Amino acid sequence: MKTEFIAPFFATLKAANPQPNTELEYTNVFELLAAVLLSAQATDVGVNKATRRLFAVANSPQKMLALGLDAVTEHIRTIGLFRTKAKNLMQTCRILVEQHGGQVPRTREALEALPGVGRKTANVVLNVAFGEPTMAVDTHIFRVGNRTGLAPGKNPLAVELRLLKRVPAEYLVDAHHWLILHGRYVCQARRPWCEQCQVATWCDSAPRLMRSP
Repeated sequence: MKTEFIAPFFATLKAANPQPNTELEYTNVFELLAAVLLSAQATDVGVNKATRRLFAVANSPQKMLALGLDAVTEHIRTIGLFRTKAKNLMQTCRILVEQHGGQVPRTREALEALPGVGRKTANVVLNVAFGEPTMAVDTHIFRVGNRTGLAPGKNPLAVELRLLKRVPAEYLVDAHHWLILHGRYVCQARRPWCEQCQVATWCDSAPRLMRSP
């Protein structure tokens, strides 16, 4: 994607969705952290279904610890890798209570030190909860970054760093939401909806894909 195409690309996404947000349901920063931790290799819809019940009885690290591992595991058993995620969540809660006064830390280093929290999860929390201009590269953003030519890269970190350099500052805080939603609903993996895409004009791949059967 040519540099001069990037601003109109994001201006169009913004016009269609001026205030994008995560589709994970949460009411406080801890719930957001827990939901993102649980969302690895799972859909937001599936995570929301489980966390509605879980957060109703435990919406803080202290309450989660009081609920106990067995009960937490039972609440999230519909989510993939639920046993491992339950253990990570409980260990994370313990660290939050013992080292951070029950609060979610605001630094990448502290977040990535939590069990089950990698760079992508940390980026989501920093962006959604604290308004940091981070780029959480999931499978959707990785695909969109490469397919459109916006930020080609061989791995998520390469795409992330390229996006941080190429996305104009005025769009950076919301960019990862626009790209995720675009990848989830329009620029899909098996069959991108190029004919209905509002930003196909600036996409490197759209001319070829629109001619494909």
